[in-house]
Amino acid sequence: MTEKIKILVLCTGNSCRSQMAEGYLQHFAGDRAEVYSAGIEVHGLNPLAVKVMQEDGIDISHHTSNHVDEYRDVVFDYVITVCDHAREHCPYFPARVKILHHSFSDPARAQGDEQAVIQQFRHVRDQIKSFCLAFVKQYGLSSVEKS
Repeated sequence: MTEKIKILVLCTGNSCRSQMAEGYLQHFAGDRAEVYSAGIEVHGLNPLAVKVMQEDGIDISHHTSNHVDEYRDVVFDYVITVCDHAREHCPYFPARVKILHHSFSDPARAQGDEQAVIQQFRHVRDQIKSFCLAFVKQYGLSSVEKS
């Protein structure tokens, strides 16, 4: 049996974007990958991130908010930064790690009424979903035939 690809998704607080990406990557890659998410800070799991992911059939309610230092002994194949702040403060990873970056807006900073905020979370969720699906297809990790 081949070893699973190890992926770390990194953002500022590990509360929204990296959590959503972890959920989608694990869903799309299935047993081909071990997916982790972390932050350069720890802000706790955002309940609206859990809600919008549940709307799309992905349960992240069991996820925890983790600091990147917790994974210093894990040898990752890919590190994906999902915000500019995380990319700028990304810790050093060995040269064999492929580091990718895609900046998504922070839905936790959305302003307006409840409906406007939830719409921003859905918008970012959909962008992250598309990115994750493209990632698993590009790197041969897709366990699903259709999205």
